[in-house]
Amino acid sequence: MIPAISRRRFLKQTSAFASFFIVPRHVLGKGFLAPSDVIQMGFIGNGKVSENLMKRFVETKQARIIGVADPYSSKSTRFIGWYSKFYTEKFPDQPVNSIKIHTNYLELLADKSIDAVVIATPDHWHAAMAIQAAKNGKDIYGEKPLSLTVKEGRAMIEAVRKYNRVFQTGSMQRSWPNFRKACELVRNGYIGNIKEVHVNVGNPPTPVDFQAEEIPAQLNWQEWLGPNDPHHYHHFLAPRLEDGFWAKWRYYKPFGGGNITDFGAHMFDIAHWGLKLDGTGPKNIIPPSSVPSTGMIRGLEFQYANGSIIKHIDTGNDNSVRFIGDEGQIDISRSIFTTPEKIKDIILKTSDEKLPVPESHYADFIKSMRDRSKPICDIEIGHSTATVCNLANIAYDLKRPLKWDPKKEKFKGDKEANALLTRKHWEKHAGLVNL
Repeated sequence: MIPAISRRRFLKQTSAFASFFIVPRHVLGKGFLAPSDVIQMGFIGNGKVSENLMKRFVETKQARIIGVADPYSSKSTRFIGWYSKFYTEKFPDQPVNSIKIHTNYLELLADKSIDAVVIATPDHWHAAMAIQAAKNGKDIYGEKPLSLTVKEGRAMIEAVRKYNRVFQTGSMQRSWPNFRKACELVRNGYIGNIKEVHVNVGNPPTPVDFQAEEIPAQLNWQEWLGPNDPHHYHHFLAPRLEDGFWAKWRYYKPFGGGNITDFGAHMFDIAHWGLKLDGTGPKNIIPPSSVPSTGMIRGLEFQYANGSIIKHIDTGNDNSVRFIGDEGQIDISRSIFTTPEKIKDIILKTSDEKLPVPESHYADFIKSMRDRSKPICDIEIGHSTATVCNLANIAYDLKRPLKWDPKKEKFKGDKEANALLTRKHWEKHAGLVNL
């Protein structure tokens, strides 16, 4: 008989030279999960986006959720309802496991039975929670954008590497076939030399412009604010259960980076992927000569050391990337369009460069947990994308050209701009004094 190996011991192994004996699922029977196969997950942040993430992880058949944490307690209760319903629909012959509700995310991280966490909170919490999760030995699936500031992103990388954790950034377009195909066509020269790339996403963030409201009884508002100055509550920032819209914190300082970081974390990411710019950044950031205070804000240009040019510009197709070559053009959003049209039907040659083909973004994370490899959107990739988005916001805010050093991650000779690479309070919440 093959000796049993506990799930926890299996997942704690991090050496590339370690070997394991583990009962494969196909030996045990269709649909059966050996205990060592099951990833036990905690969800931090139980708003609308968490429902989709929960479904995607359940669908892998390799994960179960055993803990949740959210300062809005009624959202944790709602999440458990979502989970029970979906799990029963997917696996009617299996009992639904119980989920523990934690009043604070640090309590969840202290639970040694949890192997990995999903961080699906507002952006201002990402860095502190990810760093604390790494220190507590958890692997991490972190929603995009990776961080609210450049220095937070770098600190996240340092923690993940120090504690040897796996981190998958939630830029799931890297696991989608149409985005992969577009980037492979670009990388293999099927539209010739790239002249420039246009990214069309919405505006930078604006200051909060609505009045204070009464805080709901189920919401710990101070816990929601976390690494921020005191601020009044409004349901646009933390919607009530009866509100049907996506939370609007993402559009306002100091909670999010506007559409520049929200959808920009998807689209600038694809621009980088197609141009092989992962792990680097622009040398010049040039905003338009006139930045309007309202309406559509576009016109910023990134210039890279290798000659690449990426522009934030209106292409007429919301939330999209346009690769412009001297032999054709590719427009990619959640659909792909090419000029000439036949380009999108090209079948890559055996000799062409191919990009990874994961089963899914979520299965890729679990695979990386098992073999301790880097996932398709490792934290370094998430950081270089989030950095570009943050640099755009800084340039739009200051309304003047900036020179950037991608290696030092500093602006050249610009104190005012460098002050915007970080913010107050987050180090305390991240526990960096003990890093």
